[in-house]
Amino acid sequence: MYDLAEGVGTFQRDVFPAKAELFAHLADTHRPSTLFISCSDARVVPELITSSEPGELFVVRTAGNLVPAYTPAPDGIAASVEYAVAVLGVREIVVCGHSACGAMTALAARQDLSGAPAVADWLRHADASVARTAVDEQDVATLVRENVLAQLANLATHPSVARARAAGAVTLRGWVYDIPTGTVEELDVTGRPAALAA
Repeated sequence: MYDLAEGVGTFQRDVFPAKAELFAHLADTHRPSTLFISCSDARVVPELITSSEPGELFVVRTAGNLVPAYTPAPDGIAASVEYAVAVLGVREIVVCGHSACGAMTALAARQDLSGAPAVADWLRHADASVARTAVDEQDVATLVRENVLAQLANLATHPSVARARAAGAVTLRGWVYDIPTGTVEELDVTGRPAALAA
């Protein structure tokens, strides 16, 4: 098992000194360019996938990269989205799904989640994703793509996002990361892979 304390020691001894100037700048500057919404899955590391430096991504991670549609009730995800868009002024928002997603696999396989009621309740935010496609156990990849598109639609219901889009201040992007190959596909509005703009 990986020793976290040993990892902190490596960071303090090797990583931090090499980036000390960057961290000094970040001490009083917080201007990420991108809100990156990804799955909580430990195999998906947004900063690693995008080769980003500290301070470049504002990251929100949720099971299944789900973004509930906006409601006026208190919601940590809505607060994070609003802060990133309205306060930090991010210029793009990426919703990134991934291969072998446990949440999407559970939905595709219609797994019994009665022993995990909080998970079952959370996955209801993917109902539109399931409705968008004929899902079976072999079709997790399609569900992953449809889920990214459904979450982009949910994201667009957030007032801060709607205002920023109307002003041309933010762009929404849907990605799918393939764990075994390292490829990242950008989805067009139909859900089909499109060229990833560099």
